[in-house]
Amino acid sequence: MSVNFGEISENTKMGRESALLGNYDTSMVYYEGVLQQLQKLLQTLKDSSSKHKWSQVKQQISQEYEHVKDINKTLNSFKTDNSHSYHANYGSPMSFDDYARHEEPTRDPDVWPPPTPVEHRPSPNIRGGVKAAPAPRRQDNRSRQRAAPSRNSAQPDRGRGGPNYGNVVDKGAKDKGKDKKKIEEEDGEKKFDPSGYDKDLVEHLERDILQKNPNVHWDDIAGLVEAKKLLEEAVVLPLIVPDFFKGIRRPWKGVLMVGPPGTGKTLLAKAVATECGTTFFNVSTSSLTSKYRGESEKLVRLLFEMARFYAPSTIFVDEIDSICAKRGSDTEHEASRRVKSELLVQMDGVDGVCGDDPTKTVMVLAATNFPWDLDEALRRRLEKRIYIPLPSVEGRIQLLNINLREVEISEDVDLKEVAIKLDGYSGADITNVCRDTAMMSFRKRIRGLRPDEIKNIPRDELIAPATLEDFDEAIVKVNKSVSKEDLEKYEKWMNEFGSV
Repeated sequence: MSVNFGEISENTKMGRESALLGNYDTSMVYYEGVLQQLQKLLQTLKDSSSKHKWSQVKQQISQEYEHVKDINKTLNSFKTDNSHSYHANYGSPMSFDDYARHEEPTRDPDVWPPPTPVEHRPSPNIRGGVKAAPAPRRQDNRSRQRAAPSRNSAQPDRGRGGPNYGNVVDKGAKDKGKDKKKIEEEDGEKKFDPSGYDKDLVEHLERDILQKNPNVHWDDIAGLVEAKKLLEEAVVLPLIVPDFFKGIRRPWKGVLMVGPPGTGKTLLAKAVATECGTTFFNVSTSSLTSKYRGESEKLVRLLFEMARFYAPSTIFVDEIDSICAKRGSDTEHEASRRVKSELLVQMDGVDGVCGDDPTKTVMVLAATNFPWDLDEALRRRLEKRIYIPLPSVEGRIQLLNINLREVEISEDVDLKEVAIKLDGYSGADITNVCRDTAMMSFRKRIRGLRPDEIKNIPRDELIAPATLEDFDEAIVKVNKSVSKEDLEKYEKWMNEFGSV
């Protein structure tokens, strides 16, 4: 490995200047780096005369280093002695701290002292991605005596091969730099490395957004056969047959699910992540909002960085209309516009796959109840737009069976008949009907009783099979939440912008 003579000269100069300014810790770092560089140089030289000259240079630098080391040791001993010294009133000489306190003029405690001037000097030429030593700060003699420098606070971590300084870099440092975003835990699980990012933002995303296993399967979702087929073709199959989905057949990088509230859009997204075995990022408006200027954009960028790291992954943005509504309105805030722009830029950078591995996909799934409020640029990036309708008769029967698995039903109840009565109800509405039905027998049993009397009722008497009358009564209490006018608006939008 070649040695840069300019680096040796520059680092020697910076070490001497730091020593003259009293920054002995910084000076020792420079000197140690120069000595290691000289050692490397002597190992590569073959000419005896050149080797002799550089040996003399190394000897001189070593002597200077020892002088600085002795001075620093003396100052540190003063600091140690001061901790055991007594005040002059007890017969012992005053410490440097005591002198400094007596010499310092009294001042108003509410007035801040003037800032300490800092001399701007160039950092040493460090290679291999290692941080440079701190720039020297001008200090007068009194301030230096007041707080003697601590060697451990200024010197870098030396490791096995000395400081990672100049050309003296650990052989594996470059390899580690390539995978700096990856830390292997003891159990072998990948973990995102927050180096280079705000650690608090990374923890926020991992705590509030990241879900490794949503544990929702296709069988947990009633009906929606066509929507499941489209999502399977757009997301699941590219992972199963990656060689086929290349070129013009590359996977969709954005899928938008449109439909009335309560039809199962969120469950579909979780089922996609479970069936694919991908990492699931559940994003909401609050997850990407911060009161600090510029932090929301950083959260958006960090979200996509983490998704690429944990790929294959699924980014699900629920109620995306609240994050990326149409731009250019009079009521739009500047911060909201910046977040939208960053989201659009990051989505444009998700090309379906990460790197050369076709299985490392990043899929953006979005759901909205107001597709007509979405920005046109976002609509273009969400290439596949799927309509999630109200459940059909078969879907309503499946929903009733799923929700009533733990509820005993009377033999005279025909679930198909109940499903026909629930025409126009969404999946969430049908779930509410089932919950109300399951409570009917309990309400009848405790009617007119006091809490202490209810407590003494045996559990078997509180649970009775649900009858057809219970279903009819629950249907009367729970009304549908989606109107015909809303359904017409969805159908009109899908006819214009849908891609089914």
